Amino acid sequence: QVQLVESGGGLVQAGGSLRLSCVASGGIGRYMAWFRQAPGKEREFVSAIRWNGGHTYYADSVKGRFAISKDSAKNTVYLQMDSLKPEDTAVYYCAAGLGTILSMATNSRGYGHWGQGTQVTVSS
Repeated sequence: QVQLVESGGGLVQAGGSLRLSCVASGGIGRYMAWFRQAPGKEREFVSAIRWNGGHTYYADSVKGRFAISKDSAKNTVYLQMDSLKPEDTAVYYCAAGLGTILSMATNSRGYGHWGQGTQVTVSS
């Protein structure tokens, strides 16, 4: 059973930075991803990384500001968030897709394991 534990969320001013971490135990996904959900909105894709090969994918809204990376030795995936904006405020979830295929890598239905989420709040 894959378990995911996120950390690193918090309150930051607009223009600031945060780094989220997600530690996986019990296995690792073919794809690891970050999604976010703001109050009253649907969960949306933020970024994903293919564990073998390291290919990365980003939502247009975060491209150039966020960077996903991994540490294979620690079974950990990171999300470096720079130039944060108030509209980035959300609960951020880590997800693991054991059998995810590329066409589903940016879709929440492609992931079967989720962390508990970490709150990111960006003040203006």
